[in-house]
Amino acid sequence: EVERSLKVLDGCVVIFDAVSGVESQSETVWRQADRYHVPRMCYINKMDRLGADFYGTFKQILERLGAHPVAIQLPVGAEAAFEGVVDLLNRTVRVYLDEQGIQYEDRPLAGEISGELDAKVREWRAHLIERVAEADEKIMEKYIHDQEPAVEELKAAIRRATIAGRIVPVLCGSSAKNKGVQLLL
Repeated sequence: EVERSLKVLDGCVVIFDAVSGVESQSETVWRQADRYHVPRMCYINKMDRLGADFYGTFKQILERLGAHPVAIQLPVGAEAAFEGVVDLLNRTVRVYLDEQGIQYEDRPLAGEISGELDAKVREWRAHLIERVAEADEKIMEKYIHDQEPAVEELKAAIRRATIAGRIVPVLCGSSAKNKGVQLLL
């Protein structure tokens, strides 16, 4: 059934458990999607669960699947402290104000985070731009000349590179608590 479905898909979202990481069934489906050249996005779910590890799951996507993952978001906290996501493209933080993820605020990145997360945001945003530049000539030209690409240029380049199978965007959240789902959609 999965193989028949993959033959007709324009793209798919592959959901990984932040606690379990890449599981064997996920590997099988990933390889089938490779065979049919189906563009993919990854969503690391269950960031609110005990043992959630965004960075560990991201590493497994890279190593076990042989994919070219590019983080578009980073989590703010994990497990019981999961409170939102950093949007690396728009440089904003979506902070959820309630347990059901209904009320939230989008805040500018400056002043919202500090310390270790601030360093990660700078590092992962630089990695995002570098990976997109490797996959897209227009962004590469700006990257070589130390010019910051506009958000719309980055989004368009990410779309082109994803469809071409050169990168796999990675987002995160907690579907059960409706956190991160809106941004994924």
